Amino acid sequence: MPTGPVENGQVVVEGTKITRTAPETAPTLDLTGHYLVPGFVDLHNHGGGGASFHGSPDDVHKAIHTHRLHGTTTLVASTVTSDIDFLVKQAGLLSELAEQGDIAGIHFEGPFISPCRKGAHSENLLRHPDPAEVRKLIDAARGQAKMLTLATELPGGIDSVRLLAEHGVIAAIGHTDATYEQTVAAIDAGATVATHLFNAMPQIGHRAPGPITALLEDERITVELINDGTHLHPAALQLAFHHARADRVAFITDAMDAAGVGDGRYLLGPLEVEVSEGVARLVEGGSIAGSTLTLDRAFRRAVTVDGLSVEDVVAAISANPAKLLGLYDRIGSLEPGKDADLVLLDRQFALKGVMRRGEWVVDPQLG
Repeated sequence: MPTGPVENGQVVVEGTKITRTAPETAPTLDLTGHYLVPGFVDLHNHGGGGASFHGSPDDVHKAIHTHRLHGTTTLVASTVTSDIDFLVKQAGLLSELAEQGDIAGIHFEGPFISPCRKGAHSENLLRHPDPAEVRKLIDAARGQAKMLTLATELPGGIDSVRLLAEHGVIAAIGHTDATYEQTVAAIDAGATVATHLFNAMPQIGHRAPGPITALLEDERITVELINDGTHLHPAALQLAFHHARADRVAFITDAMDAAGVGDGRYLLGPLEVEVSEGVARLVEGGSIAGSTLTLDRAFRRAVTVDGLSVEDVVAAISANPAKLLGLYDRIGSLEPGKDADLVLLDRQFALKGVMRRGEWVVDPQLG
């Protein structure tokens, strides 16, 4: 089916596109015994391969390539809380890469977040979401700002949400201490995404339902989920899919430098992180500090551990984020005319091949 996997079939690619017919010059790949799914789309990613999106152009390219090797053919580069002037400078660098098509845009996570729910963000750099400073980041991104995560209950939060909506930038509710009522007000003002739902926000209470309830129940919200087995209990993931349904879920990595590398000491922004057995935590305080996840692992876990259907996982990992970014006319499904962004999986859902825009990043070398 075009919006899900192709099983035991054949796909035809000509140039950079999926084609409807099979001209003699077009290469074909026999998929017998495999699944072919659309390339993965990551809305929230801070780095990988030992490099971050706060680094040099070489660092950024290294992080991008690391995730492409794991099936992420479209990626939004996420920053972490830093000085505004640094973020403005980095937005200039990242916007150039977005204009070249290397990334799909920029996601600013912080500094407009709650000190009560800061997670792995430097508290001394946090600030209220002043619309003037939000506008400064938008302008610095030169049309490539895709999303900004903020605690909408803070002074200036609702006005900032409205500003983001007016400029076509996704306002994401996250790292928040908001009440249920404050969250509803932010959604009504134009917020459309829940940044890593359940994490860095108050939990559900029977008298204080909090932001999670408001975010799950509202049809206007897409909820991000980090499916690495550390950030979420499988029951919490099932709860999200039950209430939001598959068409409002987006799997993300929230990956940091260590993704695709291994255990050791790393930096996330200015903060030191210890990665042990694949779990990243701040050296000081022990908070979870992003993840070492790649989307191929998230896909495999969703099917083999969480028991989700392949179709629902494809929606959450490809179609839904593509739609949210306004790119579904080009990516997110296997349809003629769309970019030839493909991931090949074996019967155990292990990654065997990755194609981006008609070129193999990971060559399956099938007979």
